[in-house]
Amino acid sequence: MSLAEKTRPAEKPRTTGRERKRQREPRITDEHGRRIRVWELALRYLLLLGVLALTIGPFLWQLSTSLKGPTEDIFSSPPKFLPSDPTLHNYERVADTIPVWDYALNSLKVAAANVVTNCVGAALAGYALARLRYRGRRVATLVFILTMLVPVEGIIIAQFTTMRELGLNNTLVGVLLPGCVSALNVLLMRNAFLNLPYEIEEAAFVDGANVWQRFCRIALPAVKGTLAVVAIFAFMGAWDDFLWPLIVLSDPSRFTLTIGLNYLHGTFANDERLVAAGTIIAVAPLIILFACLQRYFFRGVGEGAVKG
Repeated sequence: MSLAEKTRPAEKPRTTGRERKRQREPRITDEHGRRIRVWELALRYLLLLGVLALTIGPFLWQLSTSLKGPTEDIFSSPPKFLPSDPTLHNYERVADTIPVWDYALNSLKVAAANVVTNCVGAALAGYALARLRYRGRRVATLVFILTMLVPVEGIIIAQFTTMRELGLNNTLVGVLLPGCVSALNVLLMRNAFLNLPYEIEEAAFVDGANVWQRFCRIALPAVKGTLAVVAIFAFMGAWDDFLWPLIVLSDPSRFTLTIGLNYLHGTFANDERLVAAGTIIAVAPLIILFACLQRYFFRGVGEGAVKG
């Protein structure tokens, strides 16, 4: 073989016109590198838009209704989402009809206390179930799981009797106490602590750190995302609760926001604008809370999703 033949570059394989066209087309892949067809991508977006319409649509309709004036038809066909003359007068009417800000303050007190008690109690209980070694640990975990299977309606009479015996009826403490530590939040914190490497705590133990130091300085800072999830769940559960405050409270000055807004449905059932404005007032704090903690929320969902 001559030197020219040895140094000659290898000829590239010939490609057909269809293959060249396929190579020029943009390649859409998923997180695993698998190619996604155009119709599959379009179907996914259609399904996402459908779910978005089902979840966000009612809220947008309530927001639109709350901004419509008294002369605008809210039952027009086809419906109009954008009000022709937006106004905040409906929100002023809510405040004139019921002491909505007093009710919101009562709900805020209960929700904030519920967040603190759930974060502290669930973190302590979850760490004990996940990292401490003692007899009966699996039984205790099973008990927390079984409590989630009991419906609230089945134990609400026993809860009311307990609050009455303790003298906590018609108090905000009585509203707070039954849900101050949720079994679901305890299991979330347990799973998050289980995902932490044992080597880190063993190194801290060798350095002389006790249980409280390992919990506060090593374990707890590593599960901030799950703590944010617990805080959001605790706030939403206390803020949206209607049945238990309705049973335990009788003084109108101690009513929470969900009970107070019920007066808008009873007395002004035909005024949909007023009801919609009250609904937006009740939902707005939840939106603000989630907007502030969303980056921790999505990170915390995966912290306890590997081990069980």
